[in-house]
Amino acid sequence: MSILNTIMLDGSAAGLGAVGAGIAALAAGVGIGQIGKGAVESIARQPEAAGDIRSAMILTAAFVEGVALFGVIAGLLAVLK
Repeated sequence: MSILNTIMLDGSAAGLGAVGAGIAALAAGVGIGQIGKGAVESIARQPEAAGDIRSAMILTAAFVEGVALFGVIAGLLAVLK
């Protein structure tokens, strides 16, 4: 409840940092979902390339997850400031 109060009452950078952390987490979830969707469709079209597609999917998802973690940490650091 204190984060909601910070956002609604204070309107400072701390509140915006919490919103930014949430947006970063949501965007990462959507991005990884799109990566998985594309990989499954690609494997369905060309099953013999499943190993290459799977490894590319895992690598790309790891990069997205790293950027999302950076965004969440930056947002939470803004809350603590």
